[in-house]
Amino acid sequence: MGENTTNDYLNRIEAAKNTIRTAIHGKDDVIDMVLCAVFAGGHILLEDIPGVGKTTLVTALAKVFNLGYRRVQFTPDVLPSDISGFTMYDKNTGEFSFREGAVYTNLFLADEINRTSPKTQSALLEVMEEGRATVDGVTRDLPKPFMVIATQNPIGASGTQKLPESQLDRFMIRLSMGYPAHKSAVDILKGDSHETIREMNAVIEQDEILTIQEIVSNIHVSESLYDYAVSITEATRDPDTFTLGLSPRGSIALLKMAKAHAFLEGRDFVTPEDFREVFLPIAGHRVLLSTKSKATGSTLNAALLNAFASCPIPKGN
Repeated sequence: MGENTTNDYLNRIEAAKNTIRTAIHGKDDVIDMVLCAVFAGGHILLEDIPGVGKTTLVTALAKVFNLGYRRVQFTPDVLPSDISGFTMYDKNTGEFSFREGAVYTNLFLADEINRTSPKTQSALLEVMEEGRATVDGVTRDLPKPFMVIATQNPIGASGTQKLPESQLDRFMIRLSMGYPAHKSAVDILKGDSHETIREMNAVIEQDEILTIQEIVSNIHVSESLYDYAVSITEATRDPDTFTLGLSPRGSIALLKMAKAHAFLEGRDFVTPEDFREVFLPIAGHRVLLSTKSKATGSTLNAALLNAFASCPIPKGN
């Protein structure tokens, strides 16, 4: 794509961010990471207590990008067929017909995903990895773009089930909204986020998201930075500090998010700083602290930052 076209997209992305800010106050860092994941083609896990704006953020995102949007409130009685669809016999035609599940959309919100059964959670594995769903031996592609945004309450909250590592690894990033700052809380009280979202207009269309994703995929990465990304990944596999480190899928997520961050910064090349900015969101849900680290009082974020800092920054990028 030409430079003028890229600049046009960047200007409109900034307009999209400003629109989302009218409903989500004081969370620019979260909005930036969400946009990085969208343009990197990844899925997002929002982990936080109820009532801090997770669903509002997702709804606003669907509006500004004109995305088809479906939401499922995950409860113990939600079935895999509710997610991926099912076939049923039509007595009028004498044939079986397919009924689409909720994932046949652009943006699928799995609300409180850790309140449903592991069997239902696992129904998302194929759709998140391959962008398609198989029902009764027939595989069907999902619309493009497609992404899953899941919300979950902190582990240990009443009625929750821990997501398996195989599913956590399929989320490109995990984010936490957190409580709003005082001024942002005042702004929330003064406004009506539901009315604000209803009045939002689309800023970027679905097909343009696919174009932006293609631009991001072509962001230049030097050979030394490929090596840097692998070194960062390997640093999270130190058995003295971690019992589970970043997988190859996590390494790919790190690279894709770094490219998306570079794009949003207006560059057509990745720098070491891009890796630093996206590291914690892509790593925090993929690694586990060792017993030794826990005994010393280390936190997960501190251990991850130490691992990151142990990797020498490449020269001449």
